[in-house]
Amino acid sequence: MATNDGHAEKSSYFDGWKAYDKNPFHPTQNPNGVIQMGLAEHQLCFDLIQEWLVNNPKASICTEEGGDKFRDIAIFQDYHGLPEFRNAVAKFMGRVRGDKVRFEPDRIVMSGGATGANELITFCLADPGDAFLVPTPYYPGFDRDLCWRTGARLLPVVCHSSNNFKVTRKALEDAYAKAVEANIRVKGLLITNPSNPLGTILDRDTLKELMSFINKKNIHLVCDEIYAATVFRQPNFVSIAEIIEEDQEYNRNLVHIVYSLSKDMGFPGFRVGIVYSYNDAVVECGRKMSSFGLVSSQTQYLIASMLSDDQFIGKFLLESSGTLATRHKDFTDGLRQVGIKCLNSNAGLFLWMDLRGLLRESTVEAETALWRVIINDVKLNVSPGSSFHCSEPGWFRVCIANMNEETMKVALTRIREFVLRSGDKLGRKEKCCQSNLRLNFSFRRMEDVMRTPCIMSPHSPIPQSPLVRART
Repeated sequence: MATNDGHAEKSSYFDGWKAYDKNPFHPTQNPNGVIQMGLAEHQLCFDLIQEWLVNNPKASICTEEGGDKFRDIAIFQDYHGLPEFRNAVAKFMGRVRGDKVRFEPDRIVMSGGATGANELITFCLADPGDAFLVPTPYYPGFDRDLCWRTGARLLPVVCHSSNNFKVTRKALEDAYAKAVEANIRVKGLLITNPSNPLGTILDRDTLKELMSFINKKNIHLVCDEIYAATVFRQPNFVSIAEIIEEDQEYNRNLVHIVYSLSKDMGFPGFRVGIVYSYNDAVVECGRKMSSFGLVSSQTQYLIASMLSDDQFIGKFLLESSGTLATRHKDFTDGLRQVGIKCLNSNAGLFLWMDLRGLLRESTVEAETALWRVIINDVKLNVSPGSSFHCSEPGWFRVCIANMNEETMKVALTRIREFVLRSGDKLGRKEKCCQSNLRLNFSFRRMEDVMRTPCIMSPHSPIPQSPLVRART
C-alpha cells in the first residue's frame, strides 16, 4: 500500500510548513513567530464571499432559510454530481476563460480537490512504472499526487532562467529521448498554466508546440489550470481548450484539464476538484473512480448557487484581479528597494524571488543553508527552488495572497532588514548569477530518476489501463 517515501513530506517544501505550525506568527500573541509564505492561498476577497453568504442564506442547507432542502441534499446522491453543480462549474470554467470556449457539464468528473483530480487522471492514463514529463520548476506536491499511490513517475523537462524558464521543443525532445533510452514508457506531459511556482502563463505559440509534440509522440497532455482566474494583467490567459478548438486536426482524446476552486475562489477547504477530459473512456473511468473522493453534496449545493450568480461572479473576478495586481506591485516594489528581483509574472498567488546573489556558492547545499537562515532567523516560511526541482539554485517561491496588509508589511520589513544585514553581497554577486551556469542539480536530475526503480503501489482499477493506451 502507500508505505513508501513518495508522499514527499520530508522535502524542504513541507518542512517549512512544519516550522510555521510550531511557531505561527500572530500580530499580538506571537509577533516574533514564523510568517506563512509557503501556502498558495487566496484570502484577499473573503469579504465579498462573506457578504454573498449573508445575502443568500438559502444557498446553505444549514440555515433557517435553506433548511427545507436539508433532506433532499443529505440523502444519497449519484457520484456523477448534482446536475446544478456540474452546470454551474462548466459555466464558471467558461467565464474564467473569457467565454471563448464552452465546457460540457457531462464531461465534468468530481474529485477531492486538485490533489485527488491529479491522482485520478494518473490512475486512468498510466500503469505503475509509466512516466509523465514535467517542465521544471514544478509544484512539489505533484510527486505525491501523481506518484505516491499510482506507481507512476515524473521525469523533469529542464528549463532555465535564460529564457524565463520557458519550455522549449528541444527540452521536450531531449527529456523524451532520455526516457526512451532508459526504457521508460512516457504516457504523457503534465503542464501547469498559469505556472506554479513561476506565476507566468504559456503563450498561444507554446501551447501549439506542446500539442504538436504530444500528437507526434501520441502521448497524453494533462493541463493543470487551477490558477486560471488569478491572471491580473496582460497578456491574457489562454486555455488549452482554446487551442484544440482552433485546430480540429489535434487529437483531443489526448487532452485532459485539471481544475479546482481552491486557488481561483480561495476555497481549498471545500475540496472541489475537477477532471475535464475530452476522452470518453477517461470520463467513464474517472466517474467510477470519483466515488472514492467525492465533493460533499452540501458543498455542491452551495457552490452551485454561488457560481450561478452571474452578477456576483463578475464582481468577484474583477475585484480579485485588482487586489492581486495591487498585492503583487506592493510586494515587488518593496523587494526592489533592497535590490531583490523577481521573475516577471502576471498570475498566481506568489512571486518567484531571485536570491542567487545571496548564496555563498551556486549549489543546492548553499540554497538550503540560506533557506534555513530565512526560516530560523528571519522567521519567514518561503519555499526553496530545489523543492520545486529548479535547475538553478537561489530561487524561492514567496506566497503573498494568504495574509492581510499588516502581515505583508511585517514580512517585507523582515526581508529588508535581512538583506541590509547581508551588506552589498547581492550587488557584488549579481553579475556572476547572470551567467546562468547550468550546475549539477542533485535534487531531481533525470539520470537519478531513471536509475531509481519504480516503487510499486496498487495497480490501477483497470488492469494495464486498456482504456487509454495512447502509446504502446
